[in-house]
Amino acid sequence: MMELPRRQLLHLALGGAALPAVSRLAWGQAYPTRPVRILLGFAAGTSADTFARLMGQWLSERLGQPVIVENRTGFASNIAAAAVAGAPPDGHTLLWMTAANATNATFYDNLSFNLIRDIAPVAGIVRTVFVMAVNPSVPVRTVPEFIAYAKSNPGKINIAAGGSGTAVHLYGELFKMMTGVDIVHVQYRGDAPALADLIAGQVQVMFAGSAAIELVRSGRLRALAVTTATRWEAMPDIPPLADFVPGYEASGWQGLGAPKNTPAEIVDKLNREVNAGLADPKMKARYADLGVTTLVGSPAEFGKLIADETEKWAKVIKAANIKPD
Repeated sequence: MMELPRRQLLHLALGGAALPAVSRLAWGQAYPTRPVRILLGFAAGTSADTFARLMGQWLSERLGQPVIVENRTGFASNIAAAAVAGAPPDGHTLLWMTAANATNATFYDNLSFNLIRDIAPVAGIVRTVFVMAVNPSVPVRTVPEFIAYAKSNPGKINIAAGGSGTAVHLYGELFKMMTGVDIVHVQYRGDAPALADLIAGQVQVMFAGSAAIELVRSGRLRALAVTTATRWEAMPDIPPLADFVPGYEASGWQGLGAPKNTPAEIVDKLNREVNAGLADPKMKARYADLGVTTLVGSPAEFGKLIADETEKWAKVIKAANIKPD
């Protein structure tokens, strides 16, 4: 058998080692090779559906393949997440992630998947802001006044929530924990009926989503604070709740995830195209018109957000002993 010179052997070895990297790079450059599906755990016409379809249209144009938003509803968005967790890790099946995925990890027992282990973070897309709003009949105009009023009327103030374990519910529970007020949660089947009763004065306070903006502007509700750590462009005159309750921060978020083991080249390509969309002035303005702010960052940064949010709300759910209805 002929022996090869040492230099030639080294050259062949290095070339062989480079092949997988070249293959992965080519895979990333060729992706996608067919339509991409984004599974969404909420119904058509919801805010998450609107945000997802806006990004899906952008990605369709950038990737050269149709990007289809598929509404896979049921089980508080866990059906969609489970489907993506079990999908082939080739970037052609993605998950539209929301803050509900982070809270569901603790709220529901015996899920068939583990969010942190089985879903790879791809890109954050938007942050959603909530407003602490009261019926105008409540004799308060600031958060300190509300806290004082609640403490002088323990158990007599009702706070609306659109279902157990929802963001509206958890944000109120966090407020109760951090301020020590005794207010009573009243659960509704969705935010719309909860808002209707808040307007009617059947309940006194609610941590409401962007639907409350016009209600505040029309005077049908009174905003005391926003839940983000800083002021919100859509309501610049309303202070953040953290100004009065140090450390309070609660905001929704949405973004894209993929099955675990999806090649990094595909994840990075998707992340670049999402961030390009979020930097586009027209796209940014459209999201702003929908009452949300954009969430730009790397896959690692989005992954840290998911992990931090999962841990944060696990503490609230356990401390308040919140269970599914």
